[in-house]
Amino acid sequence: MKKSLLSVSIGAALIAGTAVAGEFDGGWLGAKVGSNQSSVTGYDSKRATTYGIEAGYNWNMGGYLLGVDGFADSTSKASHNPAPYSYGSSAYGLDMKLGIDAGNWLPYAKLGYARTDGNGDAGAIGGSDVHLGLGVEYKLAPNWSLAGEYANSSAKTGGLKLNNNNLTLGLNYYFGKPAAPAPVVAEEAPKPAPLAAPAPAPVKETWKTLLEEKPVQIEGANFDTNSAQLRKTAFPKLDDVVSFAAKYPEAKLDVSGHTDSRGSKAYNQKLSERRAAAVKAYLVGKGVAAARIGIKGYGFDQPMADNKTAEGRAKNRRVEIRSSMKIETRVRVVE
Repeated sequence: MKKSLLSVSIGAALIAGTAVAGEFDGGWLGAKVGSNQSSVTGYDSKRATTYGIEAGYNWNMGGYLLGVDGFADSTSKASHNPAPYSYGSSAYGLDMKLGIDAGNWLPYAKLGYARTDGNGDAGAIGGSDVHLGLGVEYKLAPNWSLAGEYANSSAKTGGLKLNNNNLTLGLNYYFGKPAAPAPVVAEEAPKPAPLAAPAPAPVKETWKTLLEEKPVQIEGANFDTNSAQLRKTAFPKLDDVVSFAAKYPEAKLDVSGHTDSRGSKAYNQKLSERRAAAVKAYLVGKGVAAARIGIKGYGFDQPMADNKTAEGRAKNRRVEIRSSMKIETRVRVVE
């Protein structure tokens, strides 16, 4: 068993090098409660209350999630027939988790090993076997989630086998979700010098090249409710920004994050900053220098549509990118 658990841990650690940021990545700790249905060979199955704690670490791989978590469960005693046979059980072990990254939702499957021991009248039964689980997790806030899960564990001693089926609801806390970096203030571009007044005769005409600042607004990206994770549909738009930055290397980029009006002002302010930071991280990953990109969050203070409708709120959950480029203009100058 120890060798198998070590293999699970090493495999997860090796793959972690390719991880990217997501809603469920990082370390977490949780507690759960629910219903247990247990049986022993020759006795009927009964339900009892089960409690447990879990802790683990997840890596988001872009389209799916890989994780490792340890758990410890305890089940209350219940009387089983024929004849009074009162027992409960405890189980602890280590699982590898594989899930599908779906924004605020995470359906997942678990596979590992567990040590299961009976107590009371089943105190002589104990052993290690495969541990299986299926569940779905929902992100309530950046650091909190709810998880519903079905799990199975068993132990066998001699001719007696103890089998556990757990159905639980858990509350998980995620540690150290990254805060948005401090906004970078873009430097103001120098203004062109004013034209000199024409000199008296003799009159001489020449051509002069002037540089003018032309403001540019580029469409950014929209987000799911309560999420700062970029949609795949935003990538082509952001790739256009990367092309613009390559064509105008002197241009600065101002990235602003926005939210709809649902939720508290403080939470939406942080969420808008995280959205702007996610866009900056994408642009930097595509080769745009970080010093050229300034970010700022505005919460729900600058809506572009009506927050009373679902369509309007979707438009308000956005990131905008503004910049300026220098245009050369040739003018005739009289000297």
